[in-house]
Amino acid sequence: MQLVIISGLSGAGKTVALKQYEDLGYYCIDNLPLALVANMTERTLHTMEKRYELLAVGIDARESPGEIALFPKYLDSLRERDVDIRVVFLNADEQVLLHRYSDTRRKHPLSDDKTSLLEAIRKEVKLLEPISNAADSIIDTSRLNLHELREKVLEQSHGGGAGKLSVQLMSFGFKHGAPAEADFVFDVRCLPNPHWEPTLRSMTGRDEAVAKWLEQHPQVQKMTSDIRSFLESWMPEYQKQDRAYLTIAIGCTGGKHRSVYLVEKLAKHFGKRFDHIIIKHRESWENQGLRDAEEKK
Repeated sequence: MQLVIISGLSGAGKTVALKQYEDLGYYCIDNLPLALVANMTERTLHTMEKRYELLAVGIDARESPGEIALFPKYLDSLRERDVDIRVVFLNADEQVLLHRYSDTRRKHPLSDDKTSLLEAIRKEVKLLEPISNAADSIIDTSRLNLHELREKVLEQSHGGGAGKLSVQLMSFGFKHGAPAEADFVFDVRCLPNPHWEPTLRSMTGRDEAVAKWLEQHPQVQKMTSDIRSFLESWMPEYQKQDRAYLTIAIGCTGGKHRSVYLVEKLAKHFGKRFDHIIIKHRESWENQGLRDAEEKK
């Protein structure tokens, strides 16, 4: 039996994720009480009813706070029965959620006459912490369109990578926030910054002039070597698991020069070892009006 629990903030895309699992052949139930998840799983294990061998369950803020607080205990209980279980949590930025609710004019499940939409969103974040803290995968949908979200869900599902690990190398700027979906985050703000060179400021880490300037500094060479060595040691361990997707994020201040340069260098190195390397430059690509672009090597 394979059980997937899908949770997340209201408006972050949980319904889309459940639909994707339904398309993958899972029996999907939205808002099933947590207490019944264990009972349903127990029945399936005893009867081996094939209908529920692939089961995806949606859990969200409509569940009682007391039951949500007990989520880690429910999870431990299911895993003690050798249930193959995975928890996927969908997240999104506050402002993005506000904009989505404004567009759809839907009512937030926690908002009322005394609770504003913003207060409801913040209340929900706190309420769902027992689930988000226990999640095997967190998908930040703030910058994803419908197609990209479906692909993310597919990549994280069992067999979604067809037995191969897809590695996403992402550059970002800390001033815009670290990506919640990252498995590894490396901070390179300590390195010399091309931003302070007037001739390089308008360029990115993909430009030859910026690369040459960075490579003159021993700290950059050592940081590149250290990150590469760390990943060479630990990426094979992720390959051994039933893991379809691994996100490695490298951040500098603005996400335009140093992080972009390092992502390009690492992608070139690991492209020889992995069949599927995805490069995403979050900030610099958006600034150039290429928000939805990704390079695949």
